[in-house]
Amino acid sequence: MIARLWRGRATTQAERYYRHATATVFPELAKLRGHRGAWLLRREVDGQTEFLALTLWDSVDAIKAFAGEDISVAIVEPEGQTALSAYDDFAVHYEVAFTTP
Repeated sequence: MIARLWRGRATTQAERYYRHATATVFPELAKLRGHRGAWLLRREVDGQTEFLALTLWDSVDAIKAFAGEDISVAIVEPEGQTALSAYDDFAVHYEVAFTTP
């Protein structure tokens, strides 16, 4: 299993981004073959809300079906872009080495 991580920050529209991610993005990802789940983490840092999105995938090929051949490129929909004050244009990937039941 592969974990894909991406980070974005919001100053005034954190709730708007949260609603977009949880009501639109994650439900759409759940429909994709090879998608195994998603987490959206948040914390307050220096007057901003930082989000860390972690999605789980069966394989690199499953990620390619979603993100394209270069899986390091972040996919940030226009609605998400307008809600965020800054975001990474890349995603990082980790092989899941261990999980608990």
